[in-house]
Amino acid sequence: MDTKTCKIAFLGMGNMGSAIAGALRQKAGFDSTRIYAYAPHYEKLEKRSKEIGFIPCRSPQQALENADVVIMACKPYQIEKLLGQIKDDLRGKALLSIALGWDLKKYQTILDPSVRIQFVMPNTPAQVGEGVMLFESDNTLEEQERKEIMNWFSKMGLVVDLPTHLMGIGGALTGCGPAFVDLMIEAYADAAVSYGIPREQAYRLTSQMILGAAKLQLETGKAPGELKDAVCSPGGSTIKGVMALEKNGYRAACIAAIQAAMDKSK
Repeated sequence: MDTKTCKIAFLGMGNMGSAIAGALRQKAGFDSTRIYAYAPHYEKLEKRSKEIGFIPCRSPQQALENADVVIMACKPYQIEKLLGQIKDDLRGKALLSIALGWDLKKYQTILDPSVRIQFVMPNTPAQVGEGVMLFESDNTLEEQERKEIMNWFSKMGLVVDLPTHLMGIGGALTGCGPAFVDLMIEAYADAAVSYGIPREQAYRLTSQMILGAAKLQLETGKAPGELKDAVCSPGGSTIKGVMALEKNGYRAACIAAIQAAMDKSK
């Protein structure tokens, strides 16, 4: 598959689809004449096309007509009806699905065997090149084709190949997790504001602190507990704060949030 000639069609162009289309344009070498997109609200789609750079289409068939790769980026509940309209148009194409719950096996019950399928779970930080893209290990893409597609997605952050049975927990952690971290940013910023730091500055300080702590762990490979201990001087402020977090069930609440997300996905 040649990135210089490959054409891509998006079915759905919400926040995640827009993030991927933008990254393909800005970081993976795709020009706007090789990205097509269909969404039910054409006026909104047309406006977004001018912001990102792609060809808006009035029907899914128009989007698929010349595409080599199709990215299913609409809402999960919309997919079955849409497939009823386009399953013949998908024959012989590579289909990437970023819709939660639509893995390889589910598509195979509906689509022709000639459709090459890959389930991918991205997350919203992909918009700034710091996402996590989970690729289901079970897939029917050609080997070289899959390598090239994974390379495209690597421009948006970390690409991880996961067994099918771990895609659920991987998605709960990386897909829901940004919202949980946003709550943490908001809470720490509220505390800073209560002591006099202006709101916008409080957000910047908190977000940079979290970004730095995360990058330190990733680059050193050290266990989070080891990094935490390095900051906790005996009798100091940090250990007092850690004890307050433990007293209020901080780690238990984090685990419970992931468990609740998993329960919802069943």
